[in-house]
Amino acid sequence: MRATMKVLPLGNVPDAVLNAIVEELTKLGIKGKVSLPIALPKESYNPLRHQFLADAVLMFLLKRFDGRVLGVTNKDLYSDSLNFVFGQAQLGGRVAVVSICRLDPKFYGVAADNRLLIERAVKEATHEVAHMLGARHCDNPECVMAFSNTIADVDRKSKNLCGRCKTELMLNIRIYDKLKGS
Repeated sequence: MRATMKVLPLGNVPDAVLNAIVEELTKLGIKGKVSLPIALPKESYNPLRHQFLADAVLMFLLKRFDGRVLGVTNKDLYSDSLNFVFGQAQLGGRVAVVSICRLDPKFYGVAADNRLLIERAVKEATHEVAHMLGARHCDNPECVMAFSNTIADVDRKSKNLCGRCKTELMLNIRIYDKLKGS
């Protein structure tokens, strides 16, 4: 048995990004399946900031879907305590959201680079999914669980879990599978 997760496009998200995320989830022992796209909830939009509140998106996902869901959007997200977030998750919960808006090199006024966009999206999706499975931030700046406050932080870390975080995550997945099977 494997942990399963719905990968839900929230708006216009390139298939290549979604497929790369599913592929990376598979490496973690999680069966991901891309769903049909839906729009972000209107009530999560803040017109003064021109951003969507990540907490409101998470609540929407919790209310609307059963099981584990990773929302992926091309819209800019923020939280009450941060000007923007690359993603946010329910620690030990069943929902997370990742924004590719600020992961896209075009956001910073440079040429499009799909390879870099996908690499960044995979890192942040892995990070948020690991939070869903109970992993916390890691002090190792190369671990995918290192906190990313800037795009340079995202670029510095790898897409991989350090040994300690990987052991913790695999244990959490086995516990989840065992509970689900009983």
